[in-house]
Amino acid sequence: MPTTIRRAVLSLPAAPLGPENPLPALLPPRDPHHLDAGQRAALPPAMARQIGYAPLGSVLPVRRRDGYTRRRTPTDVDAIVIENDRLRATVLPGLGGRVHSLEHKPSGRQLLYRNPVLQPAEFALNGAWFSGGIEWNIGATGHGPLAMAPLHAARVPAPGGGEMLRLWEWERMRDLPFQVDLWLPDGSDFLYVGARVRNPHDRPAPVYWWSNIAVPEDEGSRVLAPAEEAWRFGYERGLSRVPVPHWDGADHTYPTRGRHAADFFYDVPDGARRWITSLDAEGRGLVQTSTDLLRGRKLFVWGSGRGGRRWQQWLTEPGHGGYAEIQAGLARTQLEHVPLEPGGEFAWLEAYGPLAADPAAVHGADWAAARGEVEGRLEEALPRAAVDEAYAAWRPYADLEPKESLATGSGWGALEVERGGHDLPGTPFGPETLGEEQEPWRDLLRTGTLPYPTRVLPPYATLVSPPWQDLLELAVPGNPVHDPHLCYHLGVARWHAGNRSQAVRSWEQIADDDWPSMRCLAVADQVNGHPERAADRFLQAFEDAREERRDGAVWTAAMAALGRETIEALLAVGRADEAAAVLSGLRPGIRERGRFQLLRARVLLARGDAAAARGIFDRGFEVADLREGDETLADTWHAIAERLVAGDSPITEAIRARALTEHPLPRRYDFRMRPA
Repeated sequence: MPTTIRRAVLSLPAAPLGPENPLPALLPPRDPHHLDAGQRAALPPAMARQIGYAPLGSVLPVRRRDGYTRRRTPTDVDAIVIENDRLRATVLPGLGGRVHSLEHKPSGRQLLYRNPVLQPAEFALNGAWFSGGIEWNIGATGHGPLAMAPLHAARVPAPGGGEMLRLWEWERMRDLPFQVDLWLPDGSDFLYVGARVRNPHDRPAPVYWWSNIAVPEDEGSRVLAPAEEAWRFGYERGLSRVPVPHWDGADHTYPTRGRHAADFFYDVPDGARRWITSLDAEGRGLVQTSTDLLRGRKLFVWGSGRGGRRWQQWLTEPGHGGYAEIQAGLARTQLEHVPLEPGGEFAWLEAYGPLAADPAAVHGADWAAARGEVEGRLEEALPRAAVDEAYAAWRPYADLEPKESLATGSGWGALEVERGGHDLPGTPFGPETLGEEQEPWRDLLRTGTLPYPTRVLPPYATLVSPPWQDLLELAVPGNPVHDPHLCYHLGVARWHAGNRSQAVRSWEQIADDDWPSMRCLAVADQVNGHPERAADRFLQAFEDAREERRDGAVWTAAMAALGRETIEALLAVGRADEAAAVLSGLRPGIRERGRFQLLRARVLLARGDAAAARGIFDRGFEVADLREGDETLADTWHAIAERLVAGDSPITEAIRARALTEHPLPRRYDFRMRPA
């Protein structure tokens, strides 16, 4: 059959994403992938430089997505299907362009781990993310902020005739446009993916890219890559070089054999072909290969421990098997960012398809022979030279204008093109995509005035890149007498730029009458080591916001976020009674959420009622927005158990040991991803 591209609809159980969190994310995301200066000093110099290059200060101007639940209902999801007589790829343009499934039609095999549900979880840099398929991670270390956001999609002529699917967007944290072109040559067993990241600015830009592939995992699955060593990153927060395949008494190329979650970044030698594969007990599975620019290869395993197994269940539904992630990236590890010069671009080609190899060799004790068997079969199925030729053939097509729109992303790219006058052949960001979110910033661009909001809501998101900060600094007040709106946005932009003292001065001018600015000052106090004053200011912001008594989803999201921050700040300085009052002042719908049930247990424990705190755990709750690496559930449980054992006595090591034995952490609350 000829290659076709068509629209489709998938019906999946899905939890609604909910509204954005309207409070600006002034702090860096809580990323477990962090090394201090001493750890970096022990690494090879080039790697250490890229690990220390341009760390992400915050996800601004992106807003956090933490308003989802775990209540799933049947939902229609727009999809685009690319199909030839060998493969069928299903892409979700409204969810980051995720390749949801890749089916090899002659064998009927599903090559990817296809999640049967859409369940947001707190894994992306800005919050919501879901597992499965192939995702395109751009931005900074971690799952990108576009994981559950719409991308532009269109038909484009493909190399050699036919059509390809183009996906594109403007990544806002690093302020960079990118595109992903997917096509199936006639009769091909491989899905080709041409990717490009461009820097249209007059300054270098830090670039991060990892293509993340979820593959089915079972006892017989083995991941192979052309490497004899790997850089292992565990959730005990350390990066070390380990041999492949055996380390610490286990063959870590079998994802189920390690106990704890870990990343293995394979040290692929210079000049070697770039590939990675996951093969089952019969030697069959998926292989990914690319041109040489995409140098990194990685295996992520959840491990066989209770925490890893619990996360696997949490991200899907009971009765479905687990998965591992095999990945390909621009750098050797995901802790690194690569500089892209002004006006430059990174471009490469990837290929995804089935692979069959001799299972005796694949699963044999001779690692070199196993790798050699895979490399030989890959060369037969898709020669290295053919990948380079496909890349060369694609490059002229990367600039072709789309023929027919299939999906629409955001209007942020159109705003940036209007502001910067950027010429980006192949990825049009047309003015027709501009919407309500961009309107006030377009007014600032055209008139020099930031319009005053016409509705009483939490402030709209602030643009923070250097050109937009310059426009804010020069802006004419929308209200000649008093413009707290402009002061607020100036403060956020200055904070993001590292001008912390100027940001604080901006907010201090208006904070007594502007709770969003008072909340920003509270965050600044936390950063600057003033926890008591931070708690005071959070409490003042919460009380001022509650007095406004607004309705609607946006206002509810603001109160939930502000209430959580306030309670945590009060608990941090031992003011449990005030934290309890804040919790009581939230609307019932907020208090009933799992996150706030956990906060209630912490408040009860802080007030000396460990039995009541334990009762909350016994009745059961789910924290929908539990973050990767967050150990608050386990820590709270153990603190309650210790107090129940100790009574009024001081906590000792003997009491801690008794608490672990007498009150073991229930499996449903065990999300620990590192050794105890």
